[in-house]
Parts: sequence; C-alpha cells; structure tokens
Amino acid sequence: MRTRAGLPTLALVGRPNVGKSTLFNRLTGTRNALVADYAGLTRDRQYGVAAHADWRFIVVDTGGLMPDDSDPLAALAESQARIAIDEADRVLLLLDARSGITADDRAIADFLRREGKPVIPVVNKLDGVSETAAWEFHELGLGEPLKISSEHGHGVSRMLMEALDGLPEAAELDQLDEDDGRIRVAIVGRPNVGKSTLVNKLIGEPRLLAADMPGTTRDAIEVDFEHEGTEYTFIDTAGVRRRARVREAIEKFSIIKTLQAIDSAHVVIMMVDAHGDIGEQDAKLMGLIAERGRGMVLAINKWDAIDEETRDRVRSETGRRLPFTDFVPSVTISAARGSGLKSLMKRVEKVHESVTADLSTPELNRVLSDAVARHQPPATVGRRTKLRFAHQGGKNPLQIVVHGNQTERLPESYKRYLVNCFRSHFNLSGIPVVLSLRTGDNPYKGRKNTLTQRQIKKRRRLMSHVKR
Repeated sequence: MRTRAGLPTLALVGRPNVGKSTLFNRLTGTRNALVADYAGLTRDRQYGVAAHADWRFIVVDTGGLMPDDSDPLAALAESQARIAIDEADRVLLLLDARSGITADDRAIADFLRREGKPVIPVVNKLDGVSETAAWEFHELGLGEPLKISSEHGHGVSRMLMEALDGLPEAAELDQLDEDDGRIRVAIVGRPNVGKSTLVNKLIGEPRLLAADMPGTTRDAIEVDFEHEGTEYTFIDTAGVRRRARVREAIEKFSIIKTLQAIDSAHVVIMMVDAHGDIGEQDAKLMGLIAERGRGMVLAINKWDAIDEETRDRVRSETGRRLPFTDFVPSVTISAARGSGLKSLMKRVEKVHESVTADLSTPELNRVLSDAVARHQPPATVGRRTKLRFAHQGGKNPLQIVVHGNQTERLPESYKRYLVNCFRSHFNLSGIPVVLSLRTGDNPYKGRKNTLTQRQIKKRRRLMSHVKR
C-alpha cells in the first residue's frame, strides 16, 4: 500500500535568545497556523503547521540548547530539543549576528554534525547590523549561512525556499492521498481513552498493544482493514496529555506524529472517556482538527460502565465544553465490548462523503438565492449587501466562495446563517465549512466621465435655475 509520509518537519534550534520563537511566530502566523501547547511540550517547545509557496510543513520551536549546563530545567529543555532534532527532516540552526559566534554555537554545531541531520545555519538579527557580521559564521563549517531578520521578515522567504527544497510539496502530498484509495481515519485523544482497544476490536485481533495504563502507545501506527466492503487505514496515535502530567525523563512520544496523522487523514475520530473529565484538553484537540479542515466524529467511550445519571452529566458537559458539537456527529461506544461500533463506522463513512463532496455550482446558487429570499442581508450605512453567485473553492476545509458587492460589511451572524443553509441543504456532516466572500471591483472606479459640449451647455442652463 502506498501511504502518505506526512508533512515535512523543520526544527528551530540554537542557544537561548537567538530569535527562535520570533521566527516560529512569523512562520506559523502567516497562515493562521496551529500552535499546540499539548503533552510532551516544555515551556520552550511548541509545534505549529505553516505554509509557504506550495509547501505545508510542521515547524518546531525548541528550548535553548545549552551544552555543559548543570541547570536541571535547562537539561530538560535540551533533551526535548534533541528529540525534535531526531524527528525533523531538516534543522535550522539560528545564530545571533549581534553577539557573534560563541563557544555554545560551536558546541551545538559539532553536536548537529555528529547527528548527521541536514543543517542550515541561519544568522538572525541582521537588522541594523552590517551583513559582514555573518561572515565569521562560516567558521562552523555548516555551509553558507543564510541571513535573516525574524522580527522584520527580511530574508525569511529565501531561507524557506532553501530549507524546503527537495521536500514533498502540498500537491505531492495530496496526490498520495488520491492514489491510495483507502479511507484514512486517525484516532486521537488523551491517554487511556481506548484508542488501541477500538482498533483491535474493529479488526478482530489484538494487533496493537492495549493496557489499562497511559502511555502504552508511543508512536502513530497504521493498520489496514476492510469493513463491509470498504477499505480503511486506521492510524492509532499516542495519547495527548496535559503538559503538567508528562514525565519528560521517561516518556518519549511525539506530538509531531499526531499532527502528521491528523493531516494525512480524511476523517479523525476524537475519542473521550465517559469516566474522565471532558474539558479544555479535548477542546484544544478538536480545535486543532477543525483548523486543519479534517472531518471529525466524536466517540464517547466506556459508555456501558456508567449509570444513567452520569450519562446525563456527560451529555451536558459534552455540549457545553466541547466546540463544534453543532455539526460534529457524536456516538456513544464501548470499545472493549464492541457496542456502538457499527454506528461509529456509519458516521465515519458519512463524514468521509462530506469531506470528498463536489458541490454543484448551479445548486450552490439556488441555495444562495433561496437563503437571500428568506432573509435579506442587513443594510449597513443605508446600503444593502448584494450576493450574486457562489461556487466551491476547495476542500479540507470545504470552502464556498460567494461573490457580491460590499461583502466586507456582512455581519458574522449572517455568515453563520449562510453556512448553516449550505450545510443543511447538502447534508454536510462533521466538517468545517469556510465561507469566503469576494467583492467585485467597480469597472468605472477611477474613470472620469468626460462631458460633451452639449452636456456642458445643458448643465449650465440647469445650474442657472438653482437658487444661490
């Protein structure tokens, strides 16, 4: 089977205060990227999904690498940075042009050279400093240093072109999905919610190690199987726990693997434990999935082991604490006993149909026309927005483009109304719908209307009757 390898990964490393976080924010902030403050992350380690040209990629901001530092917190940050280096496709070594080359820079360069990873030296903070300040960094022996200012963005685009050259582009990644032919389903959630048990029960054999303790799964594991004539690839991921509960020294699991699993899936099953406290961590994961535009099904596991009073409480907490429950289908299951799994697979199949839906342009325009006829856009500053036509703009997430005039004045409440109209008519389940509004340019904008001599004389005659 041909599978998708996942998004390319760039790790930002270097000693403290060289501008790693500033660069990270610039890269991820350009396309509303995701910053995951989840399990396995220290204060100085963050993950995000970014885009540049035809590439989508994961960028990792690490804690400062501080060789020979006896501080236990520094050692902890360094150990996490080493994990990120091990998982990355390429490493960007950030250096400070203002302070020049230091002993720590040399030690880090030696370490990276021994690791055998492709390393690109990046000299930061060149704003207000002569570019000749970057010359001394040739001494590290890692090749031609790239010169940037992460704060102002100078040189960042050129740096990314070199860093991403040769890695799979977005179009190539999407093509792998099309060629595979299977429905790819990622299972995510906190530790010990029953993800591996669910896969084992579906395939009918103990393919994955499942134990009643968190941290059993340490990697993203793909399992192929067939269900009622449809071929699936299920991706079992490591549990994502709250940062405060991670024992960094003994537990090495990768948030990168979970991000890659979500991005490579058509549908994501978000699993929660009916026994547990459904809350902020689960909401963050659902937000992560929705931002990536993936289809989603909420599976509430261990439903058989709670009484009716607890079930009512769980239903109430689910609707109150978790986002997107207005369009994300939910199903109650028992992965251990196998109850509710048939219903779960039907939901997955239905969401996959929505993910891959091709919406007819004439039908989209009929829905738009009916929606406007039932409820006109509100008037702003005495003028009413006119919505003329709609068409599908893309998938993952599903994008519907609506053209009109003064669309920038359309209030959020009316946008939600339109989205709900489209969602209801096309029976879209479990997927986020992005409404993209376009205002057409006025063809006469900037053009001066030149009057003829006859028009000028007529204007003068009319003006002569105006009372002064």
